Amino acid sequence: MLRARARLVVARDGDRTVVRELRSQAPLSLVPRRGALARSGPLTVHLVGSAATPLGGDDVGLEVVVGPGAEVVLTGVAAAVALAGTSRLDLRFTVGEGATLAHRPEPTVVTRRADHTATLHAQLGEGARLVAREVLVAGRTGEASGRYRGCTRVEGPAGPLLVQAQELGDPALHGSPAHLAGHRVLATEVRVGGPDPDAAVVDDWWSLVPLARGGCLATAVAADAVTALRRLDAALAVVPVPVG
Repeated sequence: MLRARARLVVARDGDRTVVRELRSQAPLSLVPRRGALARSGPLTVHLVGSAATPLGGDDVGLEVVVGPGAEVVLTGVAAAVALAGTSRLDLRFTVGEGATLAHRPEPTVVTRRADHTATLHAQLGEGARLVAREVLVAGRTGEASGRYRGCTRVEGPAGPLLVQAQELGDPALHGSPAHLAGHRVLATEVRVGGPDPDAAVVDDWWSLVPLARGGCLATAVAADAVTALRRLDAALAVVPVPVG
């Protein structure tokens, strides 16, 4: 059993973004990109699982603070696998005025005996931009899904922009056309601060929906993660200018 907290603080320094604070704690390590690639584009920080997680009893939290005008991309390097027992992941993002945060982790696989809870709370300043992606896989190949409960909450200066709950582990829910419709993978991405569609756009197994107070939400389902991400990209191509 592990209880771990990690923290990343970045700030604008002239024409670039720099790390002001970086604190990792197993099983989560934060590794900034180095070398020539680090000198082009926004600051990129890799989220590296330094131990098998999440296991039963694990309680992992990550806080990210992006200062005004700064830009940072958080990326995963391998899928997270929720294993047997109760576990929790808590993400808290504060994105300052005119700042940009793109959170693009690898998929989370919810195995049969898992009981995993994940929360993401993002607080955005005036003119801030956010990309937050989530890819959930209901069980390994040939395996039923364990239990997953997730909540994403995005707030702007004027109040909530998105409050969304996700759940896996109920066979009836998985079969419902309002949820997975018999598919195994659910992919979503919320974007705030970029161009939004004028109205909801829907195609086979994907949708793109504008949010009432600004931003948009893309959703896709599929039998595998590769197809789900391809469909998610098709939804996001409706507004082709990327954020982050």
